[in-house]
Amino acid sequence: MKRLNEKVAVITGGAAGIGKAVAEVFAAEGAHIAIWDWNEELGQATAQAVGGKFYKVNTADLGMVEAATQQTIADFGRIDILINNAGILRDATLMKITAEQWQQVIDVNLTGVFNCTKAVAPHMTAKGYGRIVNASSVVGLYGNFGQTNYVATKAGVIGMTKVWARELGRKGITVNAVAPGFIGTEMIQAMPEKVIQMMNDKTPLGRIGTPEEVAKAYLFLASDDASYVNGAVLSVDGGVTI
Repeated sequence: MKRLNEKVAVITGGAAGIGKAVAEVFAAEGAHIAIWDWNEELGQATAQAVGGKFYKVNTADLGMVEAATQQTIADFGRIDILINNAGILRDATLMKITAEQWQQVIDVNLTGVFNCTKAVAPHMTAKGYGRIVNASSVVGLYGNFGQTNYVATKAGVIGMTKVWARELGRKGITVNAVAPGFIGTEMIQAMPEKVIQMMNDKTPLGRIGTPEEVAKAYLFLASDDASYVNGAVLSVDGGVTI
């Protein structure tokens, strides 16, 4: 039997990159897919490719998130899985970062995760079942030069994950996080070859990871194979942090 057979999965930031890979892997494992993203063109294309539905959502806007939650439940009947994957970058060193750059990343990467979980968790609680998986990063564990805002959000996501694992576990809901390392998304593939080679050299496996490899970590945590995994942070980084 497919591991997510007939489960309803919401994937934020599912239009491209890791989110798109998650949608593809989950659909192949039998899930019904709801893509929540701000990019309507790519989001519609991904939803169509996996036989799912697209919802235009700015996760930083609680009103839009609550409306999307209600519409998703109206369309699918329930939400079993929430993948909090949406995120942005606005990199700059401490001396150069602007208040706007700080707030933009906080709004999407941290407040957006809070908004989506706040809206969806009560419906999971009512059903007595749920799988919530949050996107962190290895930089949330170890820091990174020039990413004050991004690192703060990814560390904050880990903190929220552990709080929610405690609060929601007795209600039949597991909450975990995935911490990817260097992953070959469209953004990284567009970088200069020497930068990509540097990433390869830093990773014990000698290469950057693929979005599909991260998606399969999400799959494990969203499936009943991980029914006793709660409050964990799973690094998918090729050993870059050891």
